[in-house]
Amino acid sequence: MAMKSTIKTRTFFAALLAGLVASAPGIAQSPASSVTRSALTSGEIRASRAFDTAKKLGPPELYAFLKPMPKGAELHYHLSGGVYAETFLAEAVEQGLCIDPVAARFAQPGPGMMHAQTEPCSPGTVPASEAVKDQKLYDRLVDALSMRSFFPSSGVSGHDQFFSGNRVNGPTGFMGEWLAEVATRAADQNELYLEIMTSPNFRKSIALSASVPWPADAEDSITRDQLAKLRDALMGAGVLNEIPAGRKEMDDAEAAQRAIEKCSGQAVEPPACRIKIHYIFTIGRGQPPVQVFAQALIGFALNSADPRFAGINIAAPEDGRIAMKDYHLHMQMLDYLHSIYPNVNITLHAGELAPGLVPPEGLRFHIREAIELGHAQRIGHGVDVFYEDDAAGLLREMAEKHIMVEINLTSNDGILGVTGADHPLAGYRAAHVPVALSTDDEGNSRIDLTHEYVKGAEEQGLTYVDLKQMARTSFEHAFLSGVSLWTAPDDFTHRKSACAALIAAASKPNADCAALLSASEKAAMQWELERRFAIFEAAMR
Repeated sequence: MAMKSTIKTRTFFAALLAGLVASAPGIAQSPASSVTRSALTSGEIRASRAFDTAKKLGPPELYAFLKPMPKGAELHYHLSGGVYAETFLAEAVEQGLCIDPVAARFAQPGPGMMHAQTEPCSPGTVPASEAVKDQKLYDRLVDALSMRSFFPSSGVSGHDQFFSGNRVNGPTGFMGEWLAEVATRAADQNELYLEIMTSPNFRKSIALSASVPWPADAEDSITRDQLAKLRDALMGAGVLNEIPAGRKEMDDAEAAQRAIEKCSGQAVEPPACRIKIHYIFTIGRGQPPVQVFAQALIGFALNSADPRFAGINIAAPEDGRIAMKDYHLHMQMLDYLHSIYPNVNITLHAGELAPGLVPPEGLRFHIREAIELGHAQRIGHGVDVFYEDDAAGLLREMAEKHIMVEINLTSNDGILGVTGADHPLAGYRAAHVPVALSTDDEGNSRIDLTHEYVKGAEEQGLTYVDLKQMARTSFEHAFLSGVSLWTAPDDFTHRKSACAALIAAASKPNADCAALLSASEKAAMQWELERRFAIFEAAMR
């Protein structure tokens, strides 16, 4: 059996290598899309020529070409990391916060002061309103609140800077402003849809979980019966009582967002108003097990009650001590809650690891457990896939189940030091695993989605057609309601018969297609993406 398994693995990786060669620049075959140049439309041929010309001229020219290109959906986006440092500092001034000028970070609020300061700043700190007037201090603060100007040094890695916590004690209560900022940026790059990782403030509810003891014999593993009893205990303690207040918090944030964007509900709206947004409830994996389970329970219940929430994720550094120790427990929690709330979508940070960051044993199972036990429909990052046990089998499973990977090139470079040929993107594509580009924390990384398209082209050899297929893939795997526009999963060659007619720049759906689109949020967005591609490609000369 061992010999047969080894032969299968070698055969798979031989095929994988062939796929990688075929996906190299200048080779017609794309392993992810199986599209040859002879199958391209005239618009795609023109756009590919313009893309190749821009690429030869350099990254700035390529950025200018790719910025108006339709990009579909951004599926891996942390709201708190999507906001730029300059926004935080302006809001700190508005909220009357204080700055520690030595540490270049927000000062700890005084006793009884949760957010805004109502008294003079404590000794050694200065008002944010004064701090931002000092250009040198302002620059240090922007650097501290992001990856700008960061260069690794002895004892300080990109991972350390990214997860530094320098945004702790910063401005709060600005979710509407943050949503407006990120939606405006998305619209400016011809994106259509955002799935944003964020959650209402459920701190009081999560604190109630402290009254519920974790089973003494469940340090490494827990049964469904034990989890059922814990769920009953947590509900009895009132951890779900704040869900109406959480929904109201989102109502208020969206109302503020619409006011900032000047959305009036008229037929013609500002571009940012047309960006569709859903939310991914995000669980922090660095807390004691009962608190993680309480968060997960709240998240599943909120998703079931509020259609704006499209799924669940679990975040925080995957290499953290608790995250590594309790990873299997966390997947068991999700497995149990999935049995109670089977219609809640799940996307999981998994495999955001690299050799040396954790012991080799820690690289062997996270992605597989996220899929097989955590019921993940998408994987965020997935960087360590080739270090997992039976990587070939795992990739086959992901391809067969159409488990998409949210690829974050800049984030993986800055946090893990994984870039270029060290990144598994080419391997995923060769194995026919669906992939799409995303930014992760664009404000922290000082990027946008267009930057990731440029990075994909420059460092990963992606072509215009590859990028177009990834944009389509993003919608195919978005947590939108309704059926897909396409007849088969991840096959973008045939649309459903009702909408099979050519989609041109000025197209309007016929009656049958309009009926399909009105019944499917997903198909409607996919049809609009195709229309925007038609507009973009028609402009090519």
